[in-house]
Amino acid sequence: MTINVKRLVNYFSPDPKRVIVRFFMPGGEERAKKIITRIHNLEEEDVIQVLNQTLRDFSNRHRNITKVFLNHFEKVSFLFEQIDIDSLQLSKERKLLIGAYFTHEYSIESAAFFNPSMVEDPDQSHLENGHKRVIVSFRATGEGHVSSIGFRSAIVDRDNKLLFSPVSKLVDMAETIQLHEYNKKDFIHKLLDMNFSDTKTIYAILSPLNDSFLFRDLLSNINAFVKNNNLTMIDNTILKAIRFTANAQYKISFSLDTSLSERVIFPVTDSESNGIEDARFVKFIEDDNTTKYYATYTAYNGYVIMPQLIETNDFYTFTVMPIYGKNAQNKGMTLFPRKINGKYAMLSRHDGENNYLMYSDSINNWDGEAILLQEPKFPWEFVQLGNSGSPLETDKGWLVITHSVGAMRRYVLGAILLDLEDPSKMIAQLNTPLLVANEEEREGYVPNVVYSCGSMIHNNSLIIPYAMSDTSSGFACIELHELFSAMLTDQSAQKAQKKQILLVEDDIFSATIVEKILMDAGYDVEVANDGLIALVKVGEKTFDLILTDVNMPKFSGFELLEFLQKNNLKTPVVLLTGRTDNNDKIKGLQLGATEYLNKTIGAELLLSKLANILSD
Repeated sequence: MTINVKRLVNYFSPDPKRVIVRFFMPGGEERAKKIITRIHNLEEEDVIQVLNQTLRDFSNRHRNITKVFLNHFEKVSFLFEQIDIDSLQLSKERKLLIGAYFTHEYSIESAAFFNPSMVEDPDQSHLENGHKRVIVSFRATGEGHVSSIGFRSAIVDRDNKLLFSPVSKLVDMAETIQLHEYNKKDFIHKLLDMNFSDTKTIYAILSPLNDSFLFRDLLSNINAFVKNNNLTMIDNTILKAIRFTANAQYKISFSLDTSLSERVIFPVTDSESNGIEDARFVKFIEDDNTTKYYATYTAYNGYVIMPQLIETNDFYTFTVMPIYGKNAQNKGMTLFPRKINGKYAMLSRHDGENNYLMYSDSINNWDGEAILLQEPKFPWEFVQLGNSGSPLETDKGWLVITHSVGAMRRYVLGAILLDLEDPSKMIAQLNTPLLVANEEEREGYVPNVVYSCGSMIHNNSLIIPYAMSDTSSGFACIELHELFSAMLTDQSAQKAQKKQILLVEDDIFSATIVEKILMDAGYDVEVANDGLIALVKVGEKTFDLILTDVNMPKFSGFELLEFLQKNNLKTPVVLLTGRTDNNDKIKGLQLGATEYLNKTIGAELLLSKLANILSD
């Protein structure tokens, strides 16, 4: 069945004008001392002239540029004593100018703006009926392929059109707040996840610490260990890992006067030095019905991948923490939007190939067993599978948008449907890709790729933000009823292979309609126009299921059930009737009917119920 995928007009491409300011150390400390000396030798008049020109050129491009210059001045102030300069005697203007020479602009999205996710905004005030305010996050990639997280705000109207807010010319980096307290058990757990064979160094440093310890206590133990031991290569590796893990926990906050498009989560710690990849945001409903926003992402420092978890209530302040556990060691983890049977649930791809389901009592500790959920099945997913964001809760099940890789490393999006109470059970799956890069979308930094980090449902439609060839981003809209109809039809057809159904119906018109529905779904169907003919056919061959009317001349559906029961025939029987008498329903079920359905049932639901019966 064909699904109508409507590509929306919204399109985001890399914008090199989006810049932040970063600390810049040109050529190491010796070069830095020369630069400071040259500035120190300038006349005060020249200092003011150069500073004023710098401010004219850059103050309109950044918030509080003078504050940045002073911060960067402080970062090199340790060098002043080495060149006999008293920093206390320097004018504010000279300090600002020194800071300016150790500052540079960085274009955060000059290379790519891609891998988006979409969630409902915490603020839904002052909207028209049928409208929803949303937040879209993007992976922004600039010079050196360093990635960060950027945001855009939009309103989805009742026609599923996306109306994005104007993008600010300014970009604001957050204030970094180091978390100074750690849980020793979790800290050791994360280190052991890195598979060190020699753990003596870990325990020598961490065992004297309390169950909760401060960063300064950890640093004191590290310094003592370094002082009292002849360090081996393994010791140095473990020390680096300890610092790496300590730096992975932090808070960041943005000024309340920043617009959403001005906020960028840029790599903060050593563990993120090569980028923050593919944030999958989800609006999480707690047990008490309060909401919180989480995002899983991958931190990368050029050598080690570390899954991280972001937590926020308002998109101004963010808490970042590592994700622990033996099955939390790869990309592509994503949370379900609520607990299931009292536990957090997560999709993962810890083996790099298949989709898994995990449960945990702790949101950032995933040490339990991973349940294999989905393996490559179709040619377009033979290389690997993964999720494309958090599952979406619907009345038919958890809708999961997937991604997969086929021939020529072509990435496509697919879809699966999981049981609401037991997501390890797959209800349905598309047997064709949902979204494939078209001729315009397939060209880019990594050709032939479509990818998403999180979709949403609005006005009975699925809205998918998706990346195009690791370069830019667009949006697609799909009617949910079309998607579910295709998925359930595909699933019915897969389950129907070689399944034999006996349809017993005396009304020729009804029999013709139901027969066509079953045959289109892939079942082999034989029709009996009354109960006696049905008895003959049952005697001639074995059927996988009997679908029968209740009220027929010669031999009713109830009498057919009694015959089967008397002769110990175990064929599932589904009663299909136009009557609504509950006594009939009770009687049919007491006689052994598997299901009792009204003739007004839709084709989609009928096929779903038959598929479930035949799969048992």
